[in-house]
Formats: sequence, structure tokens, C-alpha cells
Amino acid sequence: MSAPLIHLGWIDSTQDFLDRHPELWPCAVLADCQVSGRGRRGNGWESAPGAGLWLSAALPLAEVPPGLVLQRAMGAVAEALEPFGVPLGLKWPNDLVAWRDGRLVKLGGIIGQVKGERMLLGVGVNLSSAPVIPGRPIPPACLAELGPGRDLPGTEALALEILAAWGPSGSPASCGPCPESRSAGRMGRAFARVGWRTAGLPWIAPPDCRTSPWAT
Repeated sequence: MSAPLIHLGWIDSTQDFLDRHPELWPCAVLADCQVSGRGRRGNGWESAPGAGLWLSAALPLAEVPPGLVLQRAMGAVAEALEPFGVPLGLKWPNDLVAWRDGRLVKLGGIIGQVKGERMLLGVGVNLSSAPVIPGRPIPPACLAELGPGRDLPGTEALALEILAAWGPSGSPASCGPCPESRSAGRMGRAFARVGWRTAGLPWIAPPDCRTSPWAT
């Protein structure tokens, strides 16, 4: 059984909502729109109505390094999006990425905060549209533009699948084993190998590359 899900029309931030309600644990919050969404290091995250998946969850603390928790949690997001047919990968420390016209683009990200005995995980994924942010070395993109003509996943069904993948208690620690290296498989056909280095650093390499350009 996954964490119960609250679905809101709009909120300042799903992450802040759970921070204000320590009694909600384990619990997840999905919003159609965030007016003050935020990403890593306090950066703003544009969360237009109906444009993407804006999800946070208050979960039990996992017995693994926080970096590994974030990567496992985002790995579950990538697997949930696999049926859409767009090869996805993870870029350290918290980005969901894909290839477009020979360069990396960013579809989403994840943040984590430890609050007492709770881990607050916040995930944002651009589904139908992405903000235009000039000057970014890895520009934003959305799932719809990478897989035109395909039906986008529903946000509530997608959120429930992600929460279920995080384990019976909602903890990413129960997402299954993470060996030192393995074939990418369900993590995206465009990548030859996926593994984990010290403190959760990932190893991800395109099929024509012997070393990963994203692991540093």
C-alpha cells in the first residue's frame, strides 16, 4: 500500500504544504498548479495549470544516503514514464533528462528535505509544456514535444504509480536493489549502463560513450 494521495487544484507549493502539516505522514500531495513552486537551492519552478506533474510526499526516513534516496526516487519516475516511449536518464544530482537534437534537455527534477522523522520529496515533471528560460546550459523541455502525437499520462494515475513504486511504506529505500552497475533496461533505451557510485553518484552513459559525461 502506497502513501495516501491528496489532489489539489492549486497550492503555493506542494512541498511547503507538507512542511506546514507535520501530522500528514506518510502522505502525498498532487497539485494541478503551484503558484510558488521551487526546485533545488530555492530556485523557482514554474508550475503552470495542467502543464505537468507537481507532486510531493512525506515519507519515512530511509536507511541509505540522501543522494541515493533522491536518485532512486527519480528512477521510479523515469520508469513510470517509460510507456510514453521517450528514452530518459538521470543527471546528478537531481535532474530528469533526455536527448533532443544532439543535446541534453531537462524534463524534471526532484528535491528532498529532512524534517524530523520525515523525508519530504518533491518531484516536478514538464508534461504538456515547459517554461522558456534563456541561458540555461541544459534547457527545459516537456514530454509532449519529445514524443509528439502520443497521449500524455494522467497526472493522478502517474502519481499513484510513482508512489506505489516507492514501496509499501512509501520509502524509496524499498525501490529494490541498486547494484554497482547494470544494463539500463527500463531506465531508458538510449543509455548503455546505469549504476551507482559512492554516496549515490550515478553512472549513466550513452551507448556510444565509454565514460559518463554526467557523473561529475
